[in-house]
Amino acid sequence: MGFFAEFKKFITRGNVLDMAVGVIIGGAFTAIVNGVSNYVLKPLINFAIAAIVGKDTLTGAVTFLGEPAYVLDDAGKVMVDEAGQKVIDLANSFYLDWGALIITIINFFITALVLFLIVKAINSAREPKEGALTKEQKKEIKAQGIKLKDKAAVQAYLDKKAAEAAEAQRIADEEAAKAAAEERRLNPTVEDLLKDIKAILAEK
Repeated sequence: MGFFAEFKKFITRGNVLDMAVGVIIGGAFTAIVNGVSNYVLKPLINFAIAAIVGKDTLTGAVTFLGEPAYVLDDAGKVMVDEAGQKVIDLANSFYLDWGALIITIINFFITALVLFLIVKAINSAREPKEGALTKEQKKEIKAQGIKLKDKAAVQAYLDKKAAEAAEAQRIADEEAAKAAAEERRLNPTVEDLLKDIKAILAEK
């Protein structure tokens, strides 16, 4: 087999095509999750944070390990901001960034929530509603001359089919039990032989 023929055989395999479709759908799905997270939920979270802590984000919520470093101007003096506070040089300071950690956790839960809601919506759309008829059932009912709008007739037909299925299952179970008993009679187990021996000894 030539190289191109082998390559053609490879790319036309069902699992390869399924994988390609999965990758494409996964990319689009990720874009949807990120869109809902970044443009809908995160602004709401930031708004709630601003209402609670007075800032639009948790950036800057840090705990310094020791004395922080400060930004110096050209003259070597510590720079101050408009509020008169010393400007901290985070790049040269040692600190625990609690704000970044909390934001990361919030982002994780937002992404997980959006993913859960989307998957739940898709599963709800795929699963038939309780009491809804499948395409096969509708076709079968129509073939019996029953109108789908006649709910009573449809329900009676479904009850009849369910009863027939239950009876067929009961008969099948009885036949299976008889077959198993006959098979065990023809090919007794060690336990069966011991019971027979015990019964014979008890008679004597």
